[in-house]
Amino acid sequence: MQVLIINGSPRKNGVTAAVLHRIEENLRGAGIEVLFYNLGEMKMSHCTGCNYCYRTGYCCMEDDAELLSKRIEEADGIVLGSPTYVSNVSGLMKDFIDRGHFVIEQLLHKKYCITVASGENYGSQDTLKVLKNLVLFSGGRLSGQLRIQAGFNELEGMIRKRKGQIDQVSQNLIMAMKGKQYYPIQSIVHYLIFHLGIKPFVKKKGALYQGVRERWSKLGIA
Repeated sequence: MQVLIINGSPRKNGVTAAVLHRIEENLRGAGIEVLFYNLGEMKMSHCTGCNYCYRTGYCCMEDDAELLSKRIEEADGIVLGSPTYVSNVSGLMKDFIDRGHFVIEQLLHKKYCITVASGENYGSQDTLKVLKNLVLFSGGRLSGQLRIQAGFNELEGMIRKRKGQIDQVSQNLIMAMKGKQYYPIQSIVHYLIFHLGIKPFVKKKGALYQGVRERWSKLGIA
């Protein structure tokens, strides 16, 4: 099995990264292959809203955002982590969400996921909600969430305090992937969103969204 961990913080040694690396250690300890990516180290342009990807199935900009999307397609599990900036995900994570083939194209279809949000105040709950909705709306299976409230660079104390929670969420992901766990409530939510919202919208677009329909066919959800 393979899991992709994506650090949406521009800081590769901050609180978000520390939590994600602890998850990485747990996964590797269970014999799972892990690919760890820091978005801050990747070449990724802003989305221009051209809809080229919906028509063709791939972005007109060939950079690391497309590479990550391909890696996600190949992975069994995904861990998404972001710090909180103004009660939302970081700019880096937002760029990746905009450039990725997530909601409309169902990039996370049947992928097991963990979401992690860090921050110093209550705004981190909004960040976690953004990541949660991204997973559920994109066809993923959310096996765990972590909201880490910690001060700037409070690494050692934070890990010591939250180690048990981090390890438990890691274990939940491991067990979910190995047991192919099914989440009935999440499945109902996704079914309604996809069949009542996304699918009718795409059908109305016709040839303009040909690439989307081809991706669905590949995933077996057309």
